[in-house]
Amino acid sequence: MTIARGATPWFVPTLATAAVTTALTRRSGKWALAAVPACALSAGMLWFFRDPEREIGAGRVISPADGVVQSIDEWPDGRTRVAIFMSPLNVHVNRAPLPGTVTSVEHIAGGFVPAFNKDSDRNERVVWHFDTELGDIEMVQIAGAVARRIVPYMDAGTKVEQGERVGLIRFGSRVDTYLPAGVEVGVTVGQKTTAGVTRLDRD
Repeated sequence: MTIARGATPWFVPTLATAAVTTALTRRSGKWALAAVPACALSAGMLWFFRDPEREIGAGRVISPADGVVQSIDEWPDGRTRVAIFMSPLNVHVNRAPLPGTVTSVEHIAGGFVPAFNKDSDRNERVVWHFDTELGDIEMVQIAGAVARRIVPYMDAGTKVEQGERVGLIRFGSRVDTYLPAGVEVGVTVGQKTTAGVTRLDRD
């Protein structure tokens, strides 16, 4: 199992603590009180920061995130926002919804209310813009109540393939994709999505 880039600050200290406390149990069984939860936490971190390989799905626009479609909203400019909520159980590596070129990656400071809350639009976030065959595509990574760090993997000017890894959000959070005017939504609220696989639009 591959571990996501950007997981080191969380995963390595946890793993080191588990290794040390487990080794100390040889001296005294009392260390098991610390070793057991440390090992359990390490296993949880390993699961959370997993980054599995994916066979990229077909479609003009594919999901950038694992999770559940939280809302589908028509925007005044004709675009449609598809918001995907990611629980701590989902893979949190996000992928490019279309092939193209990253034109901007903007970090915006904000709060940390739960990602499923309507006020999460004002949370800490990273706004991506991609120049694609459909024109400008906006994708927003939004931090949640626990997620306090978004880790972009690319800078402006980088060419990306559809489904390529573009960043990580640590712990539960949300990813919004704005479909251009004229592009019909192919998912429904409550539907589960898989990053790099599930198609967001339809013919």
